[in-house]
Amino acid sequence: MIDFKKHINKKNIIIASVFFTVLFLTTSLLFYYLNALSDKPDILSERKSSAKNNIKSCEQVNIKQDNFQNSAFQKTTLKTKSGVKFVTAVIQPIEFELNDRSFGWRPNDLIKFTDNVNNFQLGVLEVTRRSVVILAERITRTGSTASFDKNLANAMNWFMVKSNSYWFPSAESKYKAGVKELNIYIKKLLLSDALFFTRTDNLIPLLSSYEDLLGSCDEDLIKQKKNGENINSFTADNYFYYAQGVASSLYTILKAVQIDFKEILNSRGGVKLLEHAIESCHIASNIDPWLITDCDFDGIFANHRANMAAPISHARFYLSALIKTLST
Repeated sequence: MIDFKKHINKKNIIIASVFFTVLFLTTSLLFYYLNALSDKPDILSERKSSAKNNIKSCEQVNIKQDNFQNSAFQKTTLKTKSGVKFVTAVIQPIEFELNDRSFGWRPNDLIKFTDNVNNFQLGVLEVTRRSVVILAERITRTGSTASFDKNLANAMNWFMVKSNSYWFPSAESKYKAGVKELNIYIKKLLLSDALFFTRTDNLIPLLSSYEDLLGSCDEDLIKQKKNGENINSFTADNYFYYAQGVASSLYTILKAVQIDFKEILNSRGGVKLLEHAIESCHIASNIDPWLITDCDFDGIFANHRANMAAPISHARFYLSALIKTLST
């Protein structure tokens, strides 16, 4: 005789299992996308936070009274010191990701609930690394035989720690230490105890490094295959947000370059080219789709990698043109 009660129980268990599995997956996906959408990389928030941090850092700089005759001279010095704006701009994007981004530094999280912000932060980190390397190796030295600034050398090492290092050392602890070293260097600049040379032969390697990085982003944004497999919408967002992280950082830093290297740019006729590069980075930073799709170029739906590739390619072109202008 068939035990209907037993069969009904089994059926209920199966239905309940399927229901809760679907509910769990749906909730997980909803949490993922809501979190990604509500905490998207936002260049506007970064700029606001950067401005706040800039004011705070200036207020916290302890300048010895015997180095200044009066407050008027102090204000003039703060405004005219070469390098302060550039180094502050290098600090701002990475400091925002470490301290002001909700959930902080994410690439080394053991459980990764998001990937958009993670890739954005990796783009910011790469720009920071390249900027600090050129700052330590070229911009602050008189030549190849000159010694490295101790604080910049430390910062360069700390930023090279793997982005996914969770412990011994943790990535964010070393990056924060790198930011601290850069702030010490700024204080030394204000006290005239550090060097910063706004020469053409220092600016060109900096711009060349940025051009190479933008070229890599450009290739990732237009390629159709990786390791023999087609790139789809599930992986396209990684390239999109990495490139956007690069562009947003360059937008902040190139604006500072425009100020600290003003004399060189004016004398070589490079101001307009740099302005075009800055504007292209700004456009890339503000592309803000609800969902990244990677459809055909002639399809109904958008190909957001291609949309991002356009301003990235323009920024690279104008930096390349600027480098050639400065070289002649």
